[in-house]
Amino acid sequence: MGTMLDATVDVPVAVETSKLQDADESFPGDKKITVVFVLGGPGSGKGTQCANIVQHFGFTHLSAGDLLRAEIKSGSENGTMIQNMIKEGKIVPSEVTIKLLQRAMRESGNDKFLIDGFPRNEENRAAFEEVTKIEPEFVLFFDCPEEEMQRRILGRNQGREDDNIETIRKRFKVFMESSLPVIEYYNSKGKVRKIDAGKPIEEVFEDVKEIFSPYSAQVRYFYKHFL
Repeated sequence: MGTMLDATVDVPVAVETSKLQDADESFPGDKKITVVFVLGGPGSGKGTQCANIVQHFGFTHLSAGDLLRAEIKSGSENGTMIQNMIKEGKIVPSEVTIKLLQRAMRESGNDKFLIDGFPRNEENRAAFEEVTKIEPEFVLFFDCPEEEMQRRILGRNQGREDDNIETIRKRFKVFMESSLPVIEYYNSKGKVRKIDAGKPIEEVFEDVKEIFSPYSAQVRYFYKHFL
């Protein structure tokens, strides 16, 4: 399995990944790359908290879904390939998404990244580590009760056709079934930082700040010495 936007059928696909332009896997110099996987169900508030982390701790926020959509919108050969696969009900292979993530990481010029909504399953996880040779520093897991996520999504998207209770429950079920093995894997390695995401935004960010506090010193040093 790979990464899915609106696709529903898991069909093995042979992809010529050499067509992914500028997909050189290396990073300049020997600087350490810090990756934090950000996982949470729909409506868990991870997008809001990622924006706060970017602002306060100097990370770059990368969304696998956004990168795939941007590639499609660009009209590139890669984007056309991705769009055709989705139209045909095929799942975009992990390696394609990973190449897009790598390219975005290099182009950012940063060395600290929040990767949002990826890996979505065990196959994504294994492929990311195999292709990039990077293990995440930790997984930031926004744990939120299903009822609260439903309330948030319905409250912010009144009138959206795809945000009825049945659809939300299906999205939550898919998240739990696919992402829980990833969370369990990293938890066995002591790499999961679980956040109670059912609390108000400000309280959630207080918990997030405790986890990211080691990085605030790095940000202060950067501003003092390089800006």
